[in-house]
Amino acid sequence: MKDSDLTHAVIGAAIEIHRNLGPGLLEAVYEECLARELTLSDISFERQKPIPLVYKDLKLECGIVSIFSWLVVLSSRLSRD
Repeated sequence: MKDSDLTHAVIGAAIEIHRNLGPGLLEAVYEECLARELTLSDISFERQKPIPLVYKDLKLECGIVSIFSWLVVLSSRLSRD
């Protein structure tokens, strides 16, 4: 799958969720639904992915990126192009 096809499929999944649920729910709800949509679309993903995070030379183990957060970042990058 090309990057543009993958991007289209992921954003389409998010739009489907928004159409069904609307705004105002907790991020965890949208993340669960996005995981379901991606699974139904046979798109591989990882949830709550740990990322290295350093604060004032202290390595923290609490940094994570949820698939929902990744989608928000992806959408913001696309809107700048």
